[in-house]
Amino acid sequence: MLSERQRLILNAIIDDYIRSAEPVGSRSISKRGDVGYSPATIRNEMSDLEELGYLEQPHTSAGRIPSHKGYRYYVDHLMSLREVPRQEVERLKQIFAERIQQQEKIIRQVAIILADMTNYTSIVLQPEMYNTTLKHMQIIPLNENQAVMIIVTNTGHVENKLITLPKDIPISEIEKTVNILNAKLKGVKMMHLHSKLYNEIGEELKRYVTKYEELIEILDASIMIEDEGRVFLSGTTNIMNQPEFRDVEKVKSLFALLEEQETLAKMLVPSEAGGIHVRIGTENNIDAFNQCSLITATYTIDGQTLGTIGILGPTRMEYSKVISLMQFLSKELTNIVSMRNRMH
Repeated sequence: MLSERQRLILNAIIDDYIRSAEPVGSRSISKRGDVGYSPATIRNEMSDLEELGYLEQPHTSAGRIPSHKGYRYYVDHLMSLREVPRQEVERLKQIFAERIQQQEKIIRQVAIILADMTNYTSIVLQPEMYNTTLKHMQIIPLNENQAVMIIVTNTGHVENKLITLPKDIPISEIEKTVNILNAKLKGVKMMHLHSKLYNEIGEELKRYVTKYEELIEILDASIMIEDEGRVFLSGTTNIMNQPEFRDVEKVKSLFALLEEQETLAKMLVPSEAGGIHVRIGTENNIDAFNQCSLITATYTIDGQTLGTIGILGPTRMEYSKVISLMQFLSKELTNIVSMRNRMH
């Protein structure tokens, strides 16, 4: 548990670093009117905060920068949400008013404006992805190592995937797997198949399939439906405006990942509870996003999640500004979708 003084100093350091992108020293913090401690006292507390893992000291610089743990503490305990500026509210509401009949266009336009307002990258998971459920699945072996996986959805879409089977897996185990998948996953939303595979399906397969872990990994890699345009991005090049990402070599893997729609779609799938979610640095569980934070917001109707908007930026993100905007958008988009449904 941090002391009140440590909380105050950590908050000040993160605020300064978000604004400047430069390591923060004790002298600059002591000059702030809201801190009121001497440079020596602040230096001692900064040293303790570094020892506790909330701060890092880059290279030989005398200043400190927040760690991922520090940002997480800031978001969970220190940050105060800002009021969304009136001009930004009006700009967004104008789009909602003009395009009430065009849900997809509303969401894309909002993503474009959101990227412009924040100077980060916005990512949208299209609403239709939340309404697609699994109707039937079949695995047809072609030879000892290959099979065709057929996926049929409630919309009538049929997807054929060539998959490589684990070595020496008996046909009887493939048939048992198919029966379990259809029994457990029929009617499940496509976006929730990943978690179902690794939880209840994994436990069931363990009893009947010798190489169940390999098989689950193969199924997980193939289960997403190819659907061009299900993920929409805006402001991708905004990343290059951030000091952390001006070295093109350092961000090649990040740009490569932004082209992988399937991976992005999985990252944007929220928990069934929906709401606002903040993932900082390594919490994203993808190496290319280790220096990024991803904030997502869902919009719902009658408790059902319809879509997700995400903002991707550096860990040195203006969390207060972005979370406030996302909360506003989540509420407004929910209202728009509800109104549109009532009109139909």
